Amino acid sequence: MRITRLVVAALAVLLVSHPLLAQQRPLVTEDPEPVGAGRLLIESGFDLAHGQKYPASGLEGNLLRLPTLGISIGISSIAELQIDGGLYDRLSITKRSTAPLSSLLNVTGTETHDVSDIVVGTKVRLVGEGTSHPSLAIRFATKLPNASNEAGLGLDTTDFFASLLIAKNVQSVRVVGNGGLAILGDPTSGNRQNDVLTYGVSIARAMTEKAEVVAEVNGRRSMRSGIAFPGTESRSTLRVGGRFTPMSSLRVDAGMLIGLTNDGPTVGATAGFTWVFNAFQLP
Repeated sequence: MRITRLVVAALAVLLVSHPLLAQQRPLVTEDPEPVGAGRLLIESGFDLAHGQKYPASGLEGNLLRLPTLGISIGISSIAELQIDGGLYDRLSITKRSTAPLSSLLNVTGTETHDVSDIVVGTKVRLVGEGTSHPSLAIRFATKLPNASNEAGLGLDTTDFFASLLIAKNVQSVRVVGNGGLAILGDPTSGNRQNDVLTYGVSIARAMTEKAEVVAEVNGRRSMRSGIAFPGTESRSTLRVGGRFTPMSSLRVDAGMLIGLTNDGPTVGATAGFTWVFNAFQLP
């Protein structure tokens, strides 16, 4: 069954056929290139996920996120400030199970909704790409507990992420890799945490000057010797899709995702746009 899913994903890449300032939608693997000094990047769209699981609350169903929002602010030529989140997450519930936080739920029907957690991050490029070496950057981010555990979609924990980002162009292909550490709070106890390894590898292949196909594997791996705390489990997702740049400041994208672990969604889809422009001048 897993092999069949991978074959379908590969065919989707071929059918969907120059990154805009090296930003990553519809992928989530982070490119080390910043948006640029004084520039503002806005990205938005929607996500659909079938079979999305919430182990902490015991809910499972089909998730709609609309709109997803991301803002990147170029605070220098090598650094940017990032704010990511969403205004509306709606889960159509297909299954309920007894879970550590299920007693806190304030959900009586077959749907629940909430805002998304906000992630605030900073990315700093350390080394620019050269003919013989890749570009290199570091990224630090904090996830804020905006989504509530009463709605079943949040954990009410604050998490911290640190990642090393690397990328290199090889003719018409751009390869990006991420690796790092995340400190995830235990939603059932305020004094415990789970340290997980985060990873991502993406490939973008330019088909024309304006169109490219993209693919990635992105996820995290729990480092606990026993069972991970609910909501901090190992997860991995395969994404494939395409991007089209009708003009230098605007790009549209679409993609599909396939869950590679039991605690993520089974399949899903995403689509959206990225818009970048000169917003201000730095002194």
